[in-house]
Amino acid sequence: MDADKQKGLEVDSPYVDLAVEVFSMLADATRVRIVLALREGELPVNALAEAVGKSPAAVSQHLAKLRLARMVGTRHEGQRVFYRLVDEHARQLVADAIFQAQHSVDNLPPHHLTQNAVSVPES
Repeated sequence: MDADKQKGLEVDSPYVDLAVEVFSMLADATRVRIVLALREGELPVNALAEAVGKSPAAVSQHLAKLRLARMVGTRHEGQRVFYRLVDEHARQLVADAIFQAQHSVDNLPPHHLTQNAVSVPES
């Protein structure tokens, strides 16, 4: 419990309101898809647009919001801009949300099938 307090995980944490802003930022399917597309590394806008099935202009608007929220960062290479996740937390948050969604649909969600296949001890 003390370790949780040191990490800011108390009910009265000053980070609660900021956490709500993170959730609201991810309360959009296109932004969740962008985070998923960026989980393996950086991509330019056109590749992200193709990956998420939206126009480059729409993806750029979503990326601007994710940048303001400090969830994605950029790297410039000539005229091209590459986007990347700033840290692992957005990726993990989206993964956990999808895993939670799998629980509401499947009796044995796919993420448990993978874990069970790896963790079954041999006799």
